[in-house]
Formats: sequence, C-alpha cells, structure tokens
Amino acid sequence: MARRSRDRSPTTQATLALARAGVEHVAHTYVHDPRAASYGLEAAQALGVDAARVLKTLLAEVDGRLAVAVVPVSAQLDLKALARALGGSRAVMADPAVAERVTGYVVGGISPLGQKKALPTVVDTGALEHPTVLVSGGRRGFDIELSPTDLVALTRATTAPVSR
Repeated sequence: MARRSRDRSPTTQATLALARAGVEHVAHTYVHDPRAASYGLEAAQALGVDAARVLKTLLAEVDGRLAVAVVPVSAQLDLKALARALGGSRAVMADPAVAERVTGYVVGGISPLGQKKALPTVVDTGALEHPTVLVSGGRRGFDIELSPTDLVALTRATTAPVSR
C-alpha cells in the first residue's frame, strides 16, 4: 500500500509552470507502488482524497491530431465526447510512447501542466464542482492540488463532459 512521503516536493516542469504563473497550489508526495493497478486510484487512496477530485491526464488523437483530456480517475474518458468537444469526428487513445515523447513526462506521471508542447486540452466539467482538484505533478508519486479554474486557465483548456 502506498503511503505519504515526508520528502520535499520535487521540482518538475509542472511546478515550474505554476511558479511562473504565481498560482497557489499544494504539493502532495507519496510512495508509489510500481505494482499499483491504477496510478490515479493509488494517489487518491494514498492521499486520502475522494477519487472524483483526483484527475488523470490522457492523450488521444482526434482526427489524427494529439489532444489532452483531463478526467476523474474514478471515471473513463468518453472518446466520442472528446472528439465532439474538439470539433472532431473520431478519437482514439494515443500510443503511450508518443504521449511520453510529446509531453516530456512518463506514463503515470503525465501532468497537464508544463508539457513540452501545448496541445488542445479538455477538462471534464465535473472538475469544476470541487473547490480544488489534484493532478499529477510530473512524476509518479507526486500530485499537485489547485483550483480547477486555475487548471483550466493554465492549460488554456475548454471544459466539456468528456467522462463516463
């Protein structure tokens, strides 16, 4: 079982982006278990947070172009809804190796913040129901808590119901 770490918060591209923007946030670290079946559910459990507030960052191809979807770890991405939200007709999940190369993060630690290349991003509307949400901080075992409105602003995201 994962547990909280007492280590200092790591510096990642996500934390640097938050610092540059002057956005209030709280860093949360925990000891990642490589055997965990779900990175996001592991984070929710380790940090004692409702899984609806912990968001996962997924990369998909919408009509052949890469896009980012940010949805609760307790839900699944609705690819048809993502395509509609971005004005496309078809979406498929991106290859994990492509996701890592394009974002600069490893799978399980992909943050919507501080990615190497700005991509069209959609944050699930359910995120706006919470005063704060948690997203990956750019590595496994590290999450960042911030307001969903700051998340949307920093990623220049649109919001749409893209989870099921």
